[in-house]
Amino acid sequence: MDAKARNCLLQHREALEKDIKTSYIMDHMISDGVLTVSEEEIVKNQPTKHQRAAMLIKMILKKDNYAYISFYNALLHEGYKDLAALLHSGIPVLSSSIRTVLCEGGVPQRPVVFVTRKKLVNAVQQKLYKLNGEPGWVTIYGMAGCGKSVLAAEAVRDHLLLEGCFPGGVHWVSVGKQDKSGLLMKLQNLCSRLDQDESFSQRLPLNIEEAKDRLRILMLRKYPRSLLILDDVWDSWVLKAFDNQCQILLTTRDKSVTDSVMGPKYVVPVESGLGKEKGLEILSLFVNMKKADLPEQAHSIIKECKGSPLVVSLIGALLRDFPNRWEYYLRQLQNKQFKRIRKSSSYDYEALDEAMSISVEMLREDIKDYYTDLSILQKDVKVPTKVLCILWDMETEEVEDILQEFVNKSLLFCDRNGKSFRYYLHDLQVDFLTEKNRSQLQDLHKKMITQFQRYHQLHTLSPDQEDCMYWYNFLAYHMASANMHKELCALMFSLDWIKAKTELVGPAHLIHEFVEYRHILDEKDCAVCENFQEFLSLNGHLLGRQPFPNIVQLGLCEPETSEVYQQAKLKAKQEVDNGMLYLEWINKKTIKNLSRLVVRPHTDAVYHACFSVDGQRIASCGADKTLQVFKAETGERLLEIKAHEDEVLCCAFSTDGSFIATCSVDKKVKVWNSVTGELVHTYDEHTEQVNCCHFTSKSHHLLLATASSDEFLKLWDLNQKECRNTLFGHINSVNHCRFSPDDELLASCSADGTLKLWDVKSANEKKTINVKQFFLNSEDPQEDIEVIVKCCSWSADGARIMVAAKNKIFLWNVDSCSKVADCRGHLSWVHGVMFSPDGSSFLTSSDDQTIRVWETKKVCENSAIVLQQEIDVVFQENEVMVLAVDNIKRLQLINGKTGQTDFLTEAQVSCCCLSPHLQYIAFGDEDGAIKILELLNNRVFQSRINHKKAVRHIQFTADGKTLISSSDDSAVQIWNWQSEEYVFLQAHQEAVKDFRLLNNSRLLSWSFDGTVKMWNIITGRLEKDFVCHQGTVLSCDISSDATKFSSTSADKTAKIWSFELLSPLYELKGHNGCVRCSTFSVDGSLLATGDDNGEIRIWNVSNGELLHLCAPLSVEEGTATHGGWVTDLCFSPDSKMLVSAGGYLKWWNVVTGESSQTFYTNGTNLKKIHVSPDFKTYVTVDNLGILYILQILE
Repeated sequence: MDAKARNCLLQHREALEKDIKTSYIMDHMISDGVLTVSEEEIVKNQPTKHQRAAMLIKMILKKDNYAYISFYNALLHEGYKDLAALLHSGIPVLSSSIRTVLCEGGVPQRPVVFVTRKKLVNAVQQKLYKLNGEPGWVTIYGMAGCGKSVLAAEAVRDHLLLEGCFPGGVHWVSVGKQDKSGLLMKLQNLCSRLDQDESFSQRLPLNIEEAKDRLRILMLRKYPRSLLILDDVWDSWVLKAFDNQCQILLTTRDKSVTDSVMGPKYVVPVESGLGKEKGLEILSLFVNMKKADLPEQAHSIIKECKGSPLVVSLIGALLRDFPNRWEYYLRQLQNKQFKRIRKSSSYDYEALDEAMSISVEMLREDIKDYYTDLSILQKDVKVPTKVLCILWDMETEEVEDILQEFVNKSLLFCDRNGKSFRYYLHDLQVDFLTEKNRSQLQDLHKKMITQFQRYHQLHTLSPDQEDCMYWYNFLAYHMASANMHKELCALMFSLDWIKAKTELVGPAHLIHEFVEYRHILDEKDCAVCENFQEFLSLNGHLLGRQPFPNIVQLGLCEPETSEVYQQAKLKAKQEVDNGMLYLEWINKKTIKNLSRLVVRPHTDAVYHACFSVDGQRIASCGADKTLQVFKAETGERLLEIKAHEDEVLCCAFSTDGSFIATCSVDKKVKVWNSVTGELVHTYDEHTEQVNCCHFTSKSHHLLLATASSDEFLKLWDLNQKECRNTLFGHINSVNHCRFSPDDELLASCSADGTLKLWDVKSANEKKTINVKQFFLNSEDPQEDIEVIVKCCSWSADGARIMVAAKNKIFLWNVDSCSKVADCRGHLSWVHGVMFSPDGSSFLTSSDDQTIRVWETKKVCENSAIVLQQEIDVVFQENEVMVLAVDNIKRLQLINGKTGQTDFLTEAQVSCCCLSPHLQYIAFGDEDGAIKILELLNNRVFQSRINHKKAVRHIQFTADGKTLISSSDDSAVQIWNWQSEEYVFLQAHQEAVKDFRLLNNSRLLSWSFDGTVKMWNIITGRLEKDFVCHQGTVLSCDISSDATKFSSTSADKTAKIWSFELLSPLYELKGHNGCVRCSTFSVDGSLLATGDDNGEIRIWNVSNGELLHLCAPLSVEEGTATHGGWVTDLCFSPDSKMLVSAGGYLKWWNVVTGESSQTFYTNGTNLKKIHVSPDFKTYVTVDNLGILYILQILE
């Protein structure tokens, strides 16, 4: 007991011993659980009243703070108000630090009237102690309105418990009935609450899996040994998002919700409600009377309230204001004259309905309508005061006064968040209001929108306004509910809205709204709806990242027929007039979209989709517990089956197409007739959820494989009732399995980060591929990265296997275990991949509710014809000519403006170049041979003398008469191909990295040997030899007046040299990575250098000082501004702008050092950027072989 409380009790001991009768007081203390029956006997056995009182006080002095509070409350109840007043100053308060911990963690405050249920609070605390710092679950379950949330909050109001078990704090989340996007919102809010200083990430997680990962890291690193409280959990799938090694206390009406999660579990049942005595105690506290003095009707009212604390509080609050109406309220409850909301077998809504109706009737006439307005609030949404100020057109204080009246009458709940208040209704109250005011709902929503439009222009909503998040999350909901279809379409088809909303919460919620209101949006224009949804889906991996991409620039990359492109073009033109920079991708028509069909047959996440063997049908299943079968060409639905009691995780066609197998979270495997939908078999030998099922391809002996979270794979023969084999070897959940086309091997993927291959006959393991290693480029320590390998699929010849992990898709060669390709497009986690029977396309299904059909040829670099990254570009007046080598070693000459392509010749081309006036092209090959092709008549000239190794760089002189080449053999060859004269420049010790021509028949070459050499190309004489760096010289640039050059190296330095001196003018230090490129400005006053960390530095050439650092903003997975390296740089003619290449293209303002624009390419790792002399056209090729010809929008 606190010293203050103990002293107060000792100080007034005499007065207490003299006056109190112990028997009634002990009744209260026993019901509070602070006094035992045997202790009561000891007190009763004392001979006199004075001695009995003395014994009781002696016992209390040995107990804790709860005993003091219970004794104080008992004195009040039994009419000893004067004595209670003596003890009032000693009432122990929770220490202020605990109060802060609970307040910051969002734990609700005690109700206005509170009675302790000591026994239950103790039970919850005992279970929390049992967690003992280890991850686990404590569940409080009971019927609606039985006080579970109050109990959970009370259990953590204990100094010793928090200090001993949860020093990291307590974090409260009101969960409620949620769909996927609602849960994502809750998780985003929790993550931003836990990471207010944004020390872990500057953006919100974009999907549930990412949020789960973020939460795990935050709880592990920032809040170790803390308690997460999940209030009012309805569904087991929700808990999976929190199943990441946390200590969790949850309240629920369904005690089976924790069946789907791992770890120790403890349960505290809450009896259906309050006992009669506790109910009377609540009433007595509300009306400020002794329990014994309550009128007879009080007992009947408690009986009618059926033990619900919520209902008793509603009636108590009314009686406090109208203490003479006992008879009236009892009659109202007994007559049941109020319309029921609904009758449910598990909870009794009637009593609440009636109590609510009475409470609402008793509100002052002038505030009744305001309560009706709350009918449009959504369940479990805490609404900032500002939203209601806008709705009612009032000052904050006026609104808070009205809402406080509702709170006092238990008609509304208030949650204090720092300085601001947020208000919310109990689920049952929302049900009551929507039912009661059903006919007015549309008008009420309309009123909300009208008021919003009066107060806010969309573009004036700023994230620091307390109501901002509410409007972004619920504006579309209010418009749809108000039947304001025109306004909803204007909102959803607006690039401004999409930009603002995705910047705040990422694209997932928007995509959810497009699905939710599809029926309304399609009325306006289903093509426009498709444009926007596709735009969001295909750019999801960019939207929501920091720094946020320019949405207008992304829109300009859409097809020209798209509404998104047209809006973006309009906006770009307006902004260009104000000095903004935008780029048009002028050859984008030649790029086909990789996805062929996108369908949405389910109402929730799609977990799996598969082709029938003839490729004519697709079966899919998902979180909505159904199996769907539809036509592969059109998406027309053929079958819909309610397949399982829980989420259906996988489905598979048998070879002859007559069966479909499904498996589920309910641990069962079922086999169906694929035409009639009739159930054929049910298997239930797995002990955890079954994640995957697959049939062998030989129909005469059909086997079915299943993979489960119990870490096992099982093989089933459809002619037997029991399983044929069990395969073990994985050390975590097995997510997926697939038979090879010849049925010899079975591939399996697991949460342990591996792909395993098994021999089907012997059931033994044959091979393991560790996929996790491909994600280890991030800055996280290896053990922190959790790579769950989701799924795999074999190609028809069994030579390749496709694997999905996170939102990436990999293609492997089975024999060599080498990666062939990867592709992106899905917004969220990919759950399934599968090749079509002929291998020409493949299916992927995802959390973003889409199923995509991709064309294998376009995706797989090995079979598609894609460009290599070594190209040459000539800009002539209005023309852009590109010479490129494709992956089957053909030379292509491409007209950048028209897309016209000429295929010139096939050879093992390693590099190529165009002559200045486009009369000739030259190319070198892997064997060291060099050839020149005359474009007019296709005549070929071949060099007599070859390089000894592959040719790496090749260039014509300005007159086109001489060709210079360098090779891995460390020589530079000068070939005057018209006179057949050769000069060889040989002095480098290692391969030549590159060379550059100077005007006066001089040439600069640099090499892996760390030197830069200057040659006379007529005589072949080495004129200057600069020893520049310890490591490879990676790049050089020459100033426009040809007096200086720069060199950069893997030694993290750059240097500025004068051609006159053999030692550098300046050594430029400060880069933390390998310096890969450098360039002088046209006037020679500036030098820009770029490194492997994505950093660009701009230096003053005259004194070597650093002027600007164009520094990377770190985003998730350690990708810098540049998605890694900076590989090439180029200044504008006026030296005011700089363009850089790397993970994508970026334009910089040289004066401020800030980024002016970013162009995201489909692939990454751009090696070089070719820029026109006027700095208006740019050409590059990404690592997927896509050619980009970009032009500044004017």
